[in-house]
Parts: sequence; C-alpha cells; structure tokens
Amino acid sequence: MTNDSRTRTITAIAWCLAWGEKHNLNQDELSMLHQMRQGLQQGKVVPKSMKSFVEQAQRLYDIPEDYAPKTLKELKEKEDYSKLWEENTQIGLVYGGATKIKQYVFEAAKLNDIRGASALLDRINLDDLPGFFGEGKRSHRMRDWLDRNQFAELRQALIPELIIYSTGGSILAFCPAAFTDKLANAIEKRYTHETLTANSCAVGDTFRLLEFRFGLLQNPIESTLWLEEYKKKQNNPIIKAYFDQSSESDLETKFLQRKNFNELVGKLANQFTHRRNGNPSPKAERPSRSYPPMFETHPYLQRDETDNRAAVAKTNLPGTPSFSDALARKVIVGQRSKRDTHQYRGWYKHFRFRLASGEERLWKPGYFPSWVTMFQQFLEDENHEVSGCLEEYYRVTEGSPVTQALSLREIGNVSTPQGFVGYIYADGNNMGGYLRQHIRTPEKYREFSERVLYATRNSVYIALKKHLQPRKLNHLNDPDNIKRNKEWIYPFEIITIGGDDVLLIVPADKALDIAKSIGEEFEREILKSPGFRLNTPYEPEKVHRYQGEKPSEYTSQCELSMSAGVLITAENTPIYYAEELTSQLLKSSKKLAKDLKRNYKYYGGTVDFLALKALTMIASNIKDFREEGLTKGNLKFYASPYTLHELGGLLQTVEVLKKANFPKSQLYQIRSLLERGKHTAMLNYRYFRVRLQQGQNQLETNFEKAWCQPKDENNHGNLAPWMSIKPKESDAEAENTIYETIWRDLVDLYPFIVEDDQTPANQGEQQQQGVKQ
Repeated sequence: MTNDSRTRTITAIAWCLAWGEKHNLNQDELSMLHQMRQGLQQGKVVPKSMKSFVEQAQRLYDIPEDYAPKTLKELKEKEDYSKLWEENTQIGLVYGGATKIKQYVFEAAKLNDIRGASALLDRINLDDLPGFFGEGKRSHRMRDWLDRNQFAELRQALIPELIIYSTGGSILAFCPAAFTDKLANAIEKRYTHETLTANSCAVGDTFRLLEFRFGLLQNPIESTLWLEEYKKKQNNPIIKAYFDQSSESDLETKFLQRKNFNELVGKLANQFTHRRNGNPSPKAERPSRSYPPMFETHPYLQRDETDNRAAVAKTNLPGTPSFSDALARKVIVGQRSKRDTHQYRGWYKHFRFRLASGEERLWKPGYFPSWVTMFQQFLEDENHEVSGCLEEYYRVTEGSPVTQALSLREIGNVSTPQGFVGYIYADGNNMGGYLRQHIRTPEKYREFSERVLYATRNSVYIALKKHLQPRKLNHLNDPDNIKRNKEWIYPFEIITIGGDDVLLIVPADKALDIAKSIGEEFEREILKSPGFRLNTPYEPEKVHRYQGEKPSEYTSQCELSMSAGVLITAENTPIYYAEELTSQLLKSSKKLAKDLKRNYKYYGGTVDFLALKALTMIASNIKDFREEGLTKGNLKFYASPYTLHELGGLLQTVEVLKKANFPKSQLYQIRSLLERGKHTAMLNYRYFRVRLQQGQNQLETNFEKAWCQPKDENNHGNLAPWMSIKPKESDAEAENTIYETIWRDLVDLYPFIVEDDQTPANQGEQQQQGVKQ
C-alpha cells in the first residue's frame, strides 16, 4: 500500500471528523482544516486543535487487517481502540452514478449519436463528479456550477481526498455528515443537467468511525451480533443467507469477510437499488427522484430522429434531420469526440439549442478526449519503453497521415471480406468475489478500482496495436464519404472502456483475435500488481477441449479475468440489435466461466461468438436459437463458448484448413450432414478427408488429435468431427453422453480468417467471398 493512499485516507477521515455534523464553518475553522490537510500532505505538524482528529484517523487506519476480536468486549477493552469505541461523530458516505445506461446510449440508431451519449456519460463520471471535490481540469467549472445550482455549501466541504473511486460509471466518496443528501442530490442533478434524459441515482448515509473497519454496528455497540453469537446462530436461515457470500467454509473467515468496510458499501448498494426502482426514500426530505427529466409531448408535434420526444429544430446536416435538445447534445458531442472535420459543426450554434427550455444560454459541450487520441498517447508512451514501437505500427502507411474511422461503413470497408464488422463486449470475472475476500478498507477500494481501470485500458490498447495496424479505404461510393477513398484510418471504434467492461467495434477478420488478446493482456496487466496471483493449479485436460498443446500457464492463475461476447455481422445491422445479441453472447460466456471456476477451479477468460450473416437468422434469442435449431437429441452442432486457450486452437485449426486448401463445397457439405446423425457425419468426414490431395497430416494433427480424441483413455478410436462431453458421475450412462462439434464454427469463421500473405494495406480491397454460403 502506498504512502499516498495512506495519506489520502487519513486526510479524508480526519477532515470529516473535524468538520463534524455542522452545515457551516467560520473562516477560522476552515483555515484550521486546510492547514491540517496541507500538513498531512507535506508531512508537517498539524494545528493543535486538529491533532486529536488526525490521531483518531491514524489509529483507525493502523488496525491490522488480520485483527479479529473474538468478542466486542475485547475490542472495547483494548487500550488503543477504546477511544475509537467512544467516538460518536458521524462520517458520511455517498454512492451514485448513471442507471439504465444502455437505454440512454442505444436510444439512437446512428453510431455518432451512440458515441456522443457514451462520451457524455464518461465525462460526467470521470471529470465532472470529481470536479465537485476540486479534482481534475474541470474543477473550477464544476465548483461554479455548484454555486449556481444551490449547492454552494458543498464547495467548501469537499476536497479531492474524499473520493474513494470514480470509475466504471459510479462514484464512492466520503462526505461530512451534514452534506450526504445534498451531495447525492447534486450528483443526480448533474446527470440530468447535462444529458437531459439519462437516468441517475445517488444515495448517502452516515456511519460511526469504528464501522469503517468492523462493518455495521448497533447502537449501543454491545448489542451487535458478533462472532461467538454468529457461531451459535449460524443455521438461522436469515443469518445464514446474510453471511454466506462465498464458498468459504471456515466460519470465522466467513464472518470477517462480511464485517468490514464492504458491509457499509453493501448497505449503500441496497439503498441505491431501492431508490433506482422508484421506491420512496426512507428519508422524508428526499423525493423519490430529485431531478427527473421532464419533456412535454403532443400528438401533433414533429418528433426527433429517435421518435421519442418533440423536435425543436430541423438542422442543415445531410438529410436535414430534426433534433430535440437531448439528441442534439449527443450529436455534437459525438462529432467533437471524434474530431470530425468533415462534417459541418456550426449547426449547433446556428440553431441555438438552449441549456434547457426557456433559458437563453447555449449549452457548451466542452472538450471531449477521443479514444483514438488516448490510443495514440499509449503508442507514444510505449515507444519510450520499446524503441521503434511507434515506427513499427505506422510502417504500413509509409508516412501517410492516419485519420479516425467516421462510420461503421468505413470499418466494414477495410474488413475481409468487405462489409462486415465485429462487435466485442467484454466484462471482468470474479470482481465481486475478489472484493468480498480481499478488499476490506477504503484505500484498498481506491487502489483496486484504479488498477482494474488501468489494466482494462491497457489490454484494449495492446490488443489493437498487436492486431490492427492502419488500413486504407477503398471503393467507397457514397456521396458522404467517396472523398475518403485512399485515406488511411484507425480501423476501430471504441464506444466505451469503463471500469472492467469494454465495448468496441473492429473489422470482422480480427474480432476474435482482438477479443482473445484483450482477455490475455488483462490478466498480464493485473498480475503486474501483487495480490492477484493464485497458486491454484487446474487440470487442463478437464477444462480445455482443445488438446493440441498445453496452455503456458496452468499451475498458477490470475484471480481476475475477462469474458467476452463477439458478434460478427454486416456493417448495416442496426446497432441496438447488434448490441443486444452481443450482450447475450457475453452472458453465455460468463456462465461458462462461472461453471469452470465452480467445477474445476479455472479462473481464466472465456469467449462466445456468433457469425450473423442474415438479420432473420435469429427470431428470438441466441440461447433458444441454439437449443431449438442447433441441437438434436444428444448432438450439439456447435461448441461455443470457448476458453481463451480453446479459441486460440480454433483459430489455428481454421488456418490449417485454409492452408490445406480444403474445398469450401466439402466444408459446407460436411456441415449439412451433421444433422443426419453421429455416424453419418463421421463417415462422410473420413471420406472427404482421405480424398484431400494435400494437408491430410496437418488436418489430422490440428483437428482430429487436437479436438476429437475420446475421453476414455482406453478408447483409441477417432470421433472426428465430434467431441464427447463426459457425463456427470450421477448419470454416467452411455446414452447420456453428449456429442458436440466445432465444425459449424469452423465454417462460420472460414471467410473471416485472413491468410498470412494478406497485409493490412490490401485488406480493404478484398472482395466478399463465400459469406452467403
């Protein structure tokens, strides 16, 4: 733990204790507070009147994490902690952020509007809310905003050290007890003020000093259920449900995992859910929604492009779209975050979209950093560490300038085959479990959130650098972008990177490579910090169906990992529909990760994917599509989802098929024969395989031996193209054996795997081949 983290936490707690439960302090008291803060930052002596508060904060901080009093009486009688016991000053804790994010972001159909909505939410969370506390480049603007919106008292009461974390779409912060509700109201109002329509929620509560170390305590403290009483009542259904938060069997460890700072955060999370669902607040002074979005509607008024609210102006953009105030903000922010110099941006000032109905001041979008700009900065920083890294990435352009992709059409244009893109939606695994087991103090929360955000961003940037060099646009024929032909672009669109989740769009031919690399690099980045490595081996032959080669790491693992859903689809697929399918794939992928962790102690990443070649392919959802259309008895005609190791083997197998010049017609014919039964498919596969003029050995090594070996060690036969899933011991009858195959996945991926001789320079000129088969 760094000294900076220690100092921040002690400063925050001492500040709240010294402020007390007052609403206002005089100038002398404020001066003493700031002298205390400065003294702690610089390691100097603090004012005498503030010394007792600092000592209390230090005493709380210095309680060892492994200190576990058997009884509360033991804690009360311990000399170092008796004063903490007697301290009754309340300290506020506030938690809040945006809710129903997908509803707001994917309300519009166009990529630019989605980009703008996501960027606006990111700025509020990462810049505006920390600005309330005086942190960041927007702090002066945010503090002026507090003054103009009846929150002037917060300006003096908040300092940067109070922030515990502000990443991943939410904020958790200390707060003087008198301002918890006011700060929560300010958070909610900021979201409504900037977005007009996004939902948000914030809650606050106050706690005694000792609760920040030992969890929720009763008043008086002696009446709190503690370890001895818990052991006696462990079979009580309510107590059992409350403390059974992990697979831990030791009662003392289970109790201590619950009774810490996490319990306070859990209480706020429950209040957050209660308020988000529209229920009235237990506090009478807070309405169920402090600042709800309100827009008048009328059946005869013209609607905006989303058809959800009345338009206020018809713009002069291509197609003369009509915008409401809320949609106009998404559009202008999307243009600014993309550094869009090809489209006219003066429309926003010309049509005078107001701050709100009736106000004359124009809402100013401000500065929005582009994800491409941050990727460029990453390349430059890495170039300082690895000389020549920057030159290697841009070598293909031969010095030509590289611009950002402005639309999905441009990303699809540089894909192989043309016209297809890949949606990648990734999310962290075991985050909640790690928090419950290892994160028990505010400073650990702060360090954990920063570490995860840093690892997530770096893993995406590393994957993009590794697999996606700049590509050249070709054969664009739309009036809006025909002038962009022969220009080099960064062939990706990052919609969001927040906390432990990622949503981006890339060319279809690199989607799975990038998803795999994101998962692998995330674990490598996390493991650079201590405390994340598990010396828990797993059995690769039980976890991975691909047995071509053993994974490099299986004797030890990273306790955190990433799962991803990947959708390969046409560039003109509606974004909201593509996002919904990608979310379903992510859910399926995470389910596999949970099952493997529970059954085999495998903590690694997983990926589920689908190649959607027609919008009518899926009528309901992916789960039903697979169960009803790709399953027949004990035969499964698909093998998704995959572990990261299996995905690497799958991609390698497709490459072997291409190098062996396996005829496409036979690929599709073997796939069509799968439905005729296990033995018919095996017979036809063997027939086609022995007729291959070249590549038989490679196919045998990389497909049959790598994927299709029987699970029974005494069986030396060959199941190709099937793999067997060994039944559970509880129902280990032969007829319960399930057979699945990767052949359909191989066929689906075949057009999207680029051979080694196809370089990024000419990939944009590849023709659409074999996709409709």
